[in-house]
Amino acid sequence: MERQNNKIHRDLARNLRRNMTVPEQQLWNALRKRQLDGYRFRRQTPVGRYIADFVCLEARLVIELDGNHHHEQKGYDRERDHWMQQQHFQVLRFWNHEILNHQETVLQQIRHVLHQQPQHLLPPSPLAGEGLGMGERSE
Repeated sequence: MERQNNKIHRDLARNLRRNMTVPEQQLWNALRKRQLDGYRFRRQTPVGRYIADFVCLEARLVIELDGNHHHEQKGYDRERDHWMQQQHFQVLRFWNHEILNHQETVLQQIRHVLHQQPQHLLPPSPLAGEGLGMGERSE
């Protein structure tokens, strides 16, 4: 049964990746290929029983984009965020209009959180750009 649920979960995540909203596509274009200070993000990725819009596993950071339907599911979002926090993930939530109209401000907030991570977490892998200076972080 669990194996079947994992397949359903994986298929749902794959479908969500294929059908990203415009704000998701716009944020993904800024996060993909380690463009944000060398951190690797994944999109529409299963994390436990949930699917995170974006996740950086090395920084234990989940980014969720909320559209109008999130007004009706505040309880679900609160439960989901609580579960993520119990798994030691920090959750950032942004409204779709923030991505569309203030993307640079959103990216600065994400950077701030990434650089405030506890020291025991590993820095981004230098393998992202081997010898090209990509993936390096100045402390």
